This record gives sequence, structure tokens and C-alpha cells, in this order.
Amino acid sequence: MNELSFRAVPGPGFAAGCTVSTWFSLRGKSAVVAYILIGHPAPRRISETVEEIETSLMGMVSAMGLRPAAERVPAIGDRLIVRGRVVGLDYGHPSFCMRLPDTGDQWRKHVAAGWPTCLTIGLDPIPSGLDSAAVDLYLDRVIAGGRAYMGATAVRGS
Repeated sequence: MNELSFRAVPGPGFAAGCTVSTWFSLRGKSAVVAYILIGHPAPRRISETVEEIETSLMGMVSAMGLRPAAERVPAIGDRLIVRGRVVGLDYGHPSFCMRLPDTGDQWRKHVAAGWPTCLTIGLDPIPSGLDSAAVDLYLDRVIAGGRAYMGATAVRGS
């Protein structure tokens, strides 16, 4: 008998505690792909566990239809909301969006022009404030270990 598995989408308190990085790849002077990496630091509160954090991240993965990074990256619908300097991500919660940290003007212009964005959720703990080399190492590790999920998204129409 197949057992159905339900993963709840975490609330705004969890989303606010996530570590989020944004960047885009460049070829010459033009951006090719915009990226978002979402993860969570190691447990910080007494009641928080690695398992609960992973379950919450997997709730986001399920709600957005992300697939393992080793598979073909699926289109997950238009989940980005750009309002001036503010960028939000519809991560599947019925009432709340995740506000992304300041993405920079070039990143916002790139995605607002309709170019796709690659969204990755990494399950291993990720500290905030990583530089680009540390983000690359983190991605290499979680992708190789099967602990990263990806999807392609874009800006939602107004």
C-alpha cells in the first residue's frame, strides 16, 4: 500500500529565518541566468532540530514543485513578485510570501525583463554572510550529496 506523504509549508517565522543569496551569471556584459539560493542555518533555538528544519525546507520544495538538482530543472510557474526595490517569492504559503534581501538593481532589472531565475533550496545548514566562493562550495557539496532541489521561475505579471 502506498502511503501519502504531506509536507506542510512553513510559516513566515521560518521563512524569515532562512538564509537567502541572489546572484546572476555573466557572459560578457550581459546577465545569462539569475539565481536564488535558499537554506537555513543550523538550529539556533533550544526547540529547533535539524530534522524540523529539513522538514520545513522540504515543505517549501514540495509546495513549489522543485526537483532534485541532478534531474532536469522543472518550470515551477511565475513565483517572483517585483515591486520597486522589493522582491518577494511565493514559496507556497497560502497567506505569505518570502521577501528576498536586497537583490541589487541589475538582478531586479534582469528578472523584471522576463528572464528565468534558477531557484535552489539546499538542505544542509548554511550560515549567512557567505561570499561567492563559499556559496559555490556549498552548492557543489549539496548537489553532489543529493541535498539540493531546483526549479526555474520568473516574475509574475502585475
